[in-house]
Amino acid sequence: MGWRGIPGGGALGFSRMLGAGFVLALLVAPQVASSSPALMPMPTSYVAGSGAIALTGRMEVTWLGLRSALLDRVVGRFEKRLDTLSGRTYAPEYGPVTALRLSIDCMADDTRMLSVDMHEHYRLQVDTDGVRLTADGPAGVMRGLATLLQLVDHTADGPVLDAAVIEDRPRFAWRGILIDVSRHFMTPATLERQMDAMELAKLNVLHLHLSDGQSFRVESRRYPRLQKVAARGEYYTQKQIRALVAYAAERAIRIVPEFDTPGHSFALLTAYPRYAAQLPDAMDPRQVYVDAFDPTLPGTYDFIRHLYHEMSRLFPDVYFHAGGDEVRGWQWTQNPRIAASMKAHGYADPKALQAAFTTRIARFLEHDGKVMMGWDEVSEAPVPQGVMVEAWRGQKYAAAAASAGHPVVVSAGYYLDLLQPAAQHYRVDPTDTLSDMQKAHVVGAEAALWTETVTDEMLDARLWPRLAAMSERFWSPQDICDPDSMSARLPAIQAELQVLGNQAQSNTYRMAARLAPADPQSLLTLLSVTSPVRNYARNHQAWQYLHKVPITEQHFDTPADIAAPDSFAAQAFNRDVQIYLSGQSALKPDLRARLVAWRDNDVAIIRLAAQYPVLQPLLPVSAELAALARAGLGGLDGGGHGWRDAARHALATAHQQIEASATTKAAHTMAQPPADLVQDIVPGIEALMMSGRKI
Repeated sequence: MGWRGIPGGGALGFSRMLGAGFVLALLVAPQVASSSPALMPMPTSYVAGSGAIALTGRMEVTWLGLRSALLDRVVGRFEKRLDTLSGRTYAPEYGPVTALRLSIDCMADDTRMLSVDMHEHYRLQVDTDGVRLTADGPAGVMRGLATLLQLVDHTADGPVLDAAVIEDRPRFAWRGILIDVSRHFMTPATLERQMDAMELAKLNVLHLHLSDGQSFRVESRRYPRLQKVAARGEYYTQKQIRALVAYAAERAIRIVPEFDTPGHSFALLTAYPRYAAQLPDAMDPRQVYVDAFDPTLPGTYDFIRHLYHEMSRLFPDVYFHAGGDEVRGWQWTQNPRIAASMKAHGYADPKALQAAFTTRIARFLEHDGKVMMGWDEVSEAPVPQGVMVEAWRGQKYAAAAASAGHPVVVSAGYYLDLLQPAAQHYRVDPTDTLSDMQKAHVVGAEAALWTETVTDEMLDARLWPRLAAMSERFWSPQDICDPDSMSARLPAIQAELQVLGNQAQSNTYRMAARLAPADPQSLLTLLSVTSPVRNYARNHQAWQYLHKVPITEQHFDTPADIAAPDSFAAQAFNRDVQIYLSGQSALKPDLRARLVAWRDNDVAIIRLAAQYPVLQPLLPVSAELAALARAGLGGLDGGGHGWRDAARHALATAHQQIEASATTKAAHTMAQPPADLVQDIVPGIEALMMSGRKI
């Protein structure tokens, strides 16, 4: 959006409701001043105009094309968001009050809106005469209004809309997010909140992972043991599912369900063990990830056909994700009866048997008017070409599936549960290394968040704002890929989402206040420049609980559960150090103030850890931050005797801790740093130390 510097009155007013600690979280992440709005995703074409429209009067809407009840609700939602974002209803009147004139010309496209063929192209012109929005269909109207909100600016004369001419259309038809609600249940309200943010970010597919080894999350009237035994006490009623689907449709979002078979089926088979390849043992948590259906039993297909038929009626989207990943072949080969059946029917290996299974499932779904979607393992042996393949293990699997004629959705490179910063995922392009023929089969891409270590309370912060950066790779032209530009815009996008209802920051503050009620601000200061270990290193905590018999409840209420993968405060510091070293000496006092604050925060953390023992694992993390801050101060001002040796030691320690989760192999083989946190100001400290500069 067009906010420059620290977000304006609307954002700070919102932050006051959340307490001083949350204000600090905003203030320690200064935004880069910009002469143009922070648009994300960047449109196909953006031309800045001159002048602006004052936002102090009412809004007048003129319809030139299609007008429907849906579009009236869309505009009503936009107007509420505009009021909230701009604060225009509270803005002082500067001179004559004029109405915001919004002209909408929408072509009729209701029949295609919830499909891969939906029309999302729009043209937006904002000047002193008003706003003119032209769109190919209702979805295009929604995308254009989302961009219009990002043109809101706060000036000395009150809130305005920046002038611009924008022509925009998506690069990919499928732009999604997978949310795993099997490992941790997410309430309908939480999912609705994500869909609100998805609408703003121009994402159009919510892929709900509804069953896995841990649980089955949808009410089944045909198989009631699923909610009684396999849901772990939390599931969506059919009424709730229909309400979620309707909520999504209002935002031009399709919900694609996933119900895993033949593997990842421990929960299903705990409820109906007669269909299992190996008898499930509810007391053995190691089976959670491996249990598979017996594909040689006729009853298996009857069960899955009836279950999928019932679930298909709840989700109107044409695509139905049937899983198919990580099937452990030994589940079949170590069952003598299955092994004999494989030999009798000429199945050379488990891949061939799975291909036969997939083909039958695809036909069941086709009979219900659905197109089967599966993870890339389903295409390792020949299956019907119409099966959509989701490539998650790498580009070679996307290439192989596309070469075989399958439509492809790419999720490789976009697994948000790896806890990588946004820039790491942003550098990945969905069609890198693919030939032109293969690219033609790529329908789109989606990010994924698996929730072994994510609770309902953590969901907003684990998705946003990184998901907004992913949306730019999925929506914008391929050549729009500047990680530095994205990182500079992302804090403003986070502020917009926050003001409009996303709870990433408010939940973060609440979690911090729960751990350190006497002084959450000091805890937030430490967490503002540290991030959780990456590449599934955090999952060691989940495995500790998973391998206890019986399975015990895991609690996610530690500082590493609060810390964000992107540290805006650290990124701003590292960036400002480079600007300072390039000759902007006026930054020196501000850099010093930040380093002093981080150094002195250690005293507060020591005091908190004495008061709240749960924080004691943070003591070495805080001490390391203080040591890095002292190294930075030495680089700025020149240190006393021995400061360089101390600085080298602090940097070596920080690098060692970062390397411990730099790769998936390291994350599983190396000891992780204290409290599962790594230091994010290392590049800036290293630059200061290496420069030896005194200005």
